[in-house]
Amino acid sequence: MLQTSVKLDRYLSFAGLDCDERASQLLNRVRQHLAGKESHWRDFFEARLSEAVRRGEDDLYLVGSQVNVLRDFFAEYHDEDGIELLEALEEECC
Repeated sequence: MLQTSVKLDRYLSFAGLDCDERASQLLNRVRQHLAGKESHWRDFFEARLSEAVRRGEDDLYLVGSQVNVLRDFFAEYHDEDGIELLEALEEECC
């Protein structure tokens, strides 16, 4: 039996893309990098995360509004998996 590969397309449907879960995973990566460490990023992300909660914004909205900052953050931490996840989110979900 041949399997056909179906490319998921956010413009047709977000179904199957798990955008919310992947955005949460990405922000958890940020939190892990900052946990217990001094970083010039700490105040920035703490303020953004607090503001998102106050406004009732979800993780995907926060990721979408901070794509360039997140890219710089993961590059500074040499987190290729984080960059890859961010790029997938930007392409498929934002």
